[in-house]
Amino acid sequence: MRAREMLRQSWRATAQSTAVFAGDVRRGLQVVSHNTLAMVGLVAVVVLAIGAGRPDLRHEVEQTALRWLQDRHEARTLASGDILGTLVEPGAVSRATAVDPTALDRDQQALTRWIARRYKVAPEPVGALVREAWALGERARIDPTLILAIVAVESSFNPFAQSPMGAQGLMQVMTRVHDDKYEAFGGTHAAFDPITNLRVGVQVLRECIARAGGVAEGLRFYVGAALLDSDGGYAAKVLAEQAHMRNVAEGRHVPVNATNNAPPSAREAAVPPGELPGALPLPAAAPASMPRSQPEQVALAR
Repeated sequence: MRAREMLRQSWRATAQSTAVFAGDVRRGLQVVSHNTLAMVGLVAVVVLAIGAGRPDLRHEVEQTALRWLQDRHEARTLASGDILGTLVEPGAVSRATAVDPTALDRDQQALTRWIARRYKVAPEPVGALVREAWALGERARIDPTLILAIVAVESSFNPFAQSPMGAQGLMQVMTRVHDDKYEAFGGTHAAFDPITNLRVGVQVLRECIARAGGVAEGLRFYVGAALLDSDGGYAAKVLAEQAHMRNVAEGRHVPVNATNNAPPSAREAAVPPGELPGALPLPAAAPASMPRSQPEQVALAR
């Protein structure tokens, strides 16, 4: 009996000790938690106070938090196997050079469809180029079909084309020669933006025609053959392509595989040189200046 009583007392003492220990631990944790929360709150107040007077610091903190959230989102997306989910960019469509062809005038629509079939390119970007050519042609007093014919002959509507001599983009402008004209568009890489290349190319073309005194001779300047005995048939090919495009825009039937054998009437059919002096300034273009090197289009500087 005595042994049992001693055992019960021992269990009670152990239980009381355990309860006291657990209570002490709980109270200690509460104190630590309260102190930690207080410390966190104090740090947050200090950070907010400093951030209120330091916009640059606040911006850096926001950017860091945003990057952290983006990294976590990308990590979760990659873990789920959805790779494209990390590349979503709803505003990317604003960079596309494209329009709905049905939004164009009837003559522009007809020409857009014909060019798309002839050069095996999509009608939406062609429609954007046709519309821009019409706007530029009106400002520069140059027939828009001449602009598009040069694009066709020079690059076949490939905005990333480059010649061995370094001519680039749709109109094969010598970027390093006319780098000053690209300054207004942010630099020479804009040569591969289709609309910018058209604007700079039309400016170069207008200078060539004005300097030469006529369209055919201006095309010789444009291709860099003004000082040569022959332009290799370049002007005739461009004017023949322009004649096809003009016929299409005016509602006439032209096969998409029509050859570029220039008829005599096409050689000076594009723009009377007398119209050029009254041309409006081209949009967002730097002031014209003479080329500074020796490859194609350098004849303009002579």
